[in-house]
Amino acid sequence: MSILNVEHLTHGFGDRAIFDDVSFRLLKGEHIGLVGANGEGKSTFMNIVTGKLMPDEGKVEWSKNVRVGYLDQHSSLTKGMTIEDVLKSAFSWLFELEEKMNHICDNLGDASPEEMDTMMEELGTIQDTLDSHDFYVIDMKVEEVARALGLLDLGLEQDVTDLSGGQRMKVLLAKLLLEKPDILLLDEPTNYLDEEHINWLKRYLQEYENAFILISHDIPFLNEVINIIYHMENQKLDRYVGDYDKFQEVYEVKKSQLEAAYRKQQQEISELKDFVARNKARVATRNMAMSRQKKLDKMDIIELAAERPKPEFNFLQGRTPGKLIFETKDLVIGYDEPLSKPLNLTLERGHRVALVGANGIGKTTLLRSILGLIPSLQGSVELGENLEIGYFEQEIKKENTNTCIQEIWEEFPSFSQYQVRSALAKCGLTTKHIESQVRVLSGGEQAKVRLCKLMNRPSNILLLDEPTNHLDVDAKDELKRALKEYKGTILLICHEPEFYEDIVTEVWDCSKWTTKLF
Repeated sequence: MSILNVEHLTHGFGDRAIFDDVSFRLLKGEHIGLVGANGEGKSTFMNIVTGKLMPDEGKVEWSKNVRVGYLDQHSSLTKGMTIEDVLKSAFSWLFELEEKMNHICDNLGDASPEEMDTMMEELGTIQDTLDSHDFYVIDMKVEEVARALGLLDLGLEQDVTDLSGGQRMKVLLAKLLLEKPDILLLDEPTNYLDEEHINWLKRYLQEYENAFILISHDIPFLNEVINIIYHMENQKLDRYVGDYDKFQEVYEVKKSQLEAAYRKQQQEISELKDFVARNKARVATRNMAMSRQKKLDKMDIIELAAERPKPEFNFLQGRTPGKLIFETKDLVIGYDEPLSKPLNLTLERGHRVALVGANGIGKTTLLRSILGLIPSLQGSVELGENLEIGYFEQEIKKENTNTCIQEIWEEFPSFSQYQVRSALAKCGLTTKHIESQVRVLSGGEQAKVRLCKLMNRPSNILLLDEPTNHLDVDAKDELKRALKEYKGTILLICHEPEFYEDIVTEVWDCSKWTTKLF
């Protein structure tokens, strides 16, 4: 049975086409991975099927009474709500039913026998609904999911707007999982989750009975949880049965077959055109030439999709710094209250370190304290000599109305337009992306613009805060290669061991010095 049908979907932004006559179906119990390069329109597709965006053409049809839960990259939370308020709001429809039941009970005394029969029947239906959805153990269910995602340790009474980006994402994810909708729509849910909670989500989705559509560039995660792949490329959407590895295998075979057919057809076209050109003027062979021309005119021409530009990341090497990069003396980090015990950390030239540990324990705060962007609560940071620091931030909150060209030009005013365009193109951005405003780009494309800034300024130490978030598979692989070749010092926050294990020389487990208990 089909839960969602999308037919003849066409959509674009300005002169940039995103979909061209795309069709899609979701069947009961299917676990779908929606994959494709950055900027191919995966999040746009989610916004269209959830009704947040109207398509230019085509129709989107949901089955009747289907409850949809959507976790997107840009979900927001209301100030004044506690974590517990948000989680319990997952059951708001059940609380409304309880209220209705209480209202019916209050009016039973004044009802006629006929009305009473109707009301008792409705009471029974409501009671069955409340029982089947575990209404009377809601507190227990909230606690169970909150514990699994590390929210209990934050305190369920905490205001949600005081949380970090990763913690907010966990709250929204917990609420969504508590809602148990008929279909889950998840847009890069692992981006702000640490390893422990990614593993929990993996187990949850493996056992999930209902359907879901998952956008993710985390290939090991995808392989574990999905059984259907929809691949988005060049305004098309193609369906593959199996996990991501199976899709890659079939996709490469299809691509090779198409390329072989294209070469064969081009050879045939060339021979036919040559025959027509040589024989159309001669009376004896004119009919044969016309026959060949008709064959040419009727031929279905095979077209190869334009190859997407693959990113080429290379970090400019700065001068050699002193042996000491930084040293902290009894450093206590935090905002209103301490996030760490007194820290005595030393980083020397050439060392490459991954900072790991659960969200919210102070990894980003440590980076920002070292850079002097936020004051420490206690102790000091001593920076070494001749440092040329490159810093990649995890979250950029401001709405950026600059075009990509303006964004790079502001950073490098001496660049010519050719240099700006060339620098952005090397990061895997097409001409249309380069001329677009930064705010309309996908998360992955925005990350590429920020990496472009980082790479074109010489550095001898890189401080990278979750640089793989939103990046597609090609960009992630290329970033890994570039960081392995980089000769400077690296301090990297990352939740993907398969990314950082080949890059770093040591791992600092931040859970050993945090004041937060997880």
